[in-house]
Amino acid sequence: MTLLLKAPSRYQEEIRKSRFLAQAVPLSRPAEVEGLLRQLSAPDATHNCWAWRFGQQYRFSDDGEPAGTAGRPILAAIEHKGFDQVQVVVTRWYGGILLGTGGLVRAYGGLAAKCLQAGESEHYVPRKLVRGHCPYSQLETFKSRLPDLEAVLEDEQFDAAGARLTLALPSARLPAAQVLLRSLSRGESELVVLQD
Repeated sequence: MTLLLKAPSRYQEEIRKSRFLAQAVPLSRPAEVEGLLRQLSAPDATHNCWAWRFGQQYRFSDDGEPAGTAGRPILAAIEHKGFDQVQVVVTRWYGGILLGTGGLVRAYGGLAAKCLQAGESEHYVPRKLVRGHCPYSQLETFKSRLPDLEAVLEDEQFDAAGARLTLALPSARLPAAQVLLRSLSRGESELVVLQD
């Protein structure tokens, strides 16, 4: 089951005199990654290593640490914990003791995992965007059933006969929503899938 981070999360730890700060933030779209990276990076730090994942898109950076010892372990923590639509930045202030390749991998991956675990998360439910028309006489009944369908009312436009509703609902609930709308409209209205 895929998880989404509900709010930003932070985790701090000292490892062999190096201070580490892990920060995880939810992403609403990949285009905001650069701005968030500037916001979360510490200019006085030795390294600001990061990774993000949004659906099938992902990127990571070691920011000067040996190749494969920071960004990739952060991404591996995101994947292992089952998160999507998230960016994690792990900042290191070098304390004078080398950690070695294995130590860096454990530090960056471990801090990213602890930061994600410390944050508040929710299960991601993929939704379809659908549209249908409901007569005024049945509108309140239909809208009162939306929570049972796990549907979110995205838009509502009124005309002389009723309301054109745009809903986001889980794919598994689409058949039940179709049956309900057909029944309430006496077979005159159906839900049309706008976006998968």
